[in-house]
Amino acid sequence: MDRAIERQRVLLEHLRPSSTSSSLENLDSSISASVCAAGDSAAYQRSQVFGDDVVIVAAYRSPLCKSKRGGLKDTYPDDILAPVLKALIEKTNINPAEVGDIVVGSVLGPGSQRASECRMAAFYAGFPETVPIRTVNRQCSSGLQAVADVAAAIKAGFYEIGIGAGLESMTTNPMAWEGSVNPKVKTMAQAQDCLLPMGITSENVAQRFKVTRQEQDQAAVESHRKAAAATAAGRFKDEIIPIPTKIVDPKTGDETPVTISVDDGIRPGVSLADLAKLKPVFKKDGSTTAGTSSQVSDGAGAVLLMKRSLAVQKGLPILGVFRTFAAVGVPPAIMGIGPAVAIPAAVKAAGLQLEDIDLFEINEAFASQYLYCQKKLELDPQKINVNGGAMAIGHPLGATGARCVATLLHEMKKRGRDCRFGVVSMCIGTGMGAAAVFERGDSCDDVCYAKNKGARVASLSEVTCLFCFV
Repeated sequence: MDRAIERQRVLLEHLRPSSTSSSLENLDSSISASVCAAGDSAAYQRSQVFGDDVVIVAAYRSPLCKSKRGGLKDTYPDDILAPVLKALIEKTNINPAEVGDIVVGSVLGPGSQRASECRMAAFYAGFPETVPIRTVNRQCSSGLQAVADVAAAIKAGFYEIGIGAGLESMTTNPMAWEGSVNPKVKTMAQAQDCLLPMGITSENVAQRFKVTRQEQDQAAVESHRKAAAATAAGRFKDEIIPIPTKIVDPKTGDETPVTISVDDGIRPGVSLADLAKLKPVFKKDGSTTAGTSSQVSDGAGAVLLMKRSLAVQKGLPILGVFRTFAAVGVPPAIMGIGPAVAIPAAVKAAGLQLEDIDLFEINEAFASQYLYCQKKLELDPQKINVNGGAMAIGHPLGATGARCVATLLHEMKKRGRDCRFGVVSMCIGTGMGAAAVFERGDSCDDVCYAKNKGARVASLSEVTCLFCFV
């Protein structure tokens, strides 16, 4: 900061009228180097040392496949996660022993069993026994929560390198309630609402906020269209790690070795006429159908984070910068509105405004809630889920957050200077929402370390960085 201010003082001296003194020591107080107060960039001034940024150097995912019918239906959960973890090591050439922790978001797998499967996956991937691992469950945001937990631990100084991941095999672990329900739940409406089927909460959102059946069907068509186009154009190739596995014939038991490398739930030719034929599945007179709901899927994702200074030292390219994270609570009966509350909270915490965000990855749990959030926040549809969303690609609950991070950051990299800030968000069962803000990895440096997109510079004395006003 002192060096930057000194550079400002030198520049300001050159800008002063010639009739004034040239002595740097006698600069008039009306034009002096100071911390930025320049309009909307003021909130984005330095909050930490540049080298202490938490950055993402790699983010990958498996293909997402249809539960019980897709390419990963005969694959053990640990065999879905292991290749993705291994890719982080192989593609960055980091020493796996340097990883301080691996945090895996997972929802449906039994706690101790899933934790053991994740530990096994780490061993299969080549991590030594000295590297710890744990799971985290915040339902549909678990993968994003894992990334946020690792980022927070790095910021706190617990370790310098960590992995935030997500895993779900909805073939192996279908959604079901185990055991009996506490009768006390009948005494409290909010507690009862926590037990509502997710599809009913979708119907509640559609009815309360007047999201029509036709709007929902159109959103699903668009999701499939964009995902199909992205697949055909190879836009997912940089983020997908092929999974070697097998397909078992259910009739004969014969096993066929295969390598799964594409998402298999996308329907390129789906039309409004096709979706109009589907009946509501959660409510007789409702509007939510199988076609306007996220797909039940198997998959995994993983994100490698570290301090910027360490990434630079290792010569690793920086894919993105983790800026902020927010989790919020909303009424359980309309849990789908979560992103409409979480996104503004995360964006505000980053010192930004919604219009500063160039891309959004918002999980399409249901078309109803996805459309509500888009309308409520008045987001440009051209910025949201540009390569399709969960209605087409799939929603393996615990893996979705990590998948969305990988998809967002690779797309931001492709778009370059036209895309600086991105958001990942999703609704969460029982009434919550989560969101995180990311910045494209090469969009700032240690000299110009402030948001200048659209910034207003009121006077030279308000400039933090010598180049913020260029």
